[in-house]
Amino acid sequence: MSIITDIEAQLFSLRNEKYAEFQKNLTPTHGSEHFIGVKTPELKQLAKELRKRPDTAEFLDQLPHRYFEEDQLHSFIISEEKEFQHCMERLEAFLPYVDNWATCDQLSPKVFAKHRGELIEYVDKWLASGHTYTVRFAVGTLMRHFLGEYFRAEYADRVAAVSSEEYYINMMRAWYFATALAKNYDEVLPYIEQKRLDRWTHNKTIQKAAESFRVTDAHKQYLRSLKV
Repeated sequence: MSIITDIEAQLFSLRNEKYAEFQKNLTPTHGSEHFIGVKTPELKQLAKELRKRPDTAEFLDQLPHRYFEEDQLHSFIISEEKEFQHCMERLEAFLPYVDNWATCDQLSPKVFAKHRGELIEYVDKWLASGHTYTVRFAVGTLMRHFLGEYFRAEYADRVAAVSSEEYYINMMRAWYFATALAKNYDEVLPYIEQKRLDRWTHNKTIQKAAESFRVTDAHKQYLRSLKV
């Protein structure tokens, strides 16, 4: 039995039809036939087991995948890759096939934290890709790995400069700036005061910051006064 057939059999053995419907409603870009219905903890456990197999590369090379859960497995396997260059090779091959926000946001390689200097060059390329979920992934990477002590205004400039009508890109941009307000308030506030974002992202940033427990009440009150 090939690893592809084996994985599919294991996924269907874990199938939960109600959860499949729940996932479909959360990820409206796909029809119901794309979802098997396997919960995330079970997928993570399966990904952990797959990483130990000598034929896992055969699964990773088989793109695009048929099912959402296979994309999730792919994300979890890449996220645990310990060697940076190998991780990037696998990631660059996979990103063009990422076609939903859930898989995009689960894709979070741990090795990134040790390679920020090399990583930023990839981020610039991803931001310029024109592919919705590659751009979203780039903004998410800046949010996860380049805030707090690693924040630089030029990184926020990159996110502010993204021009898109795509909901899933602009939602991530708002998430980035709301998180940046929580971690780097003084440096990021001018982007809101000077209205450097498009109206929708500007207002969504304020909304998300106001919902965050990491933003002080005084800051929330002031941010609300800046809504357009």
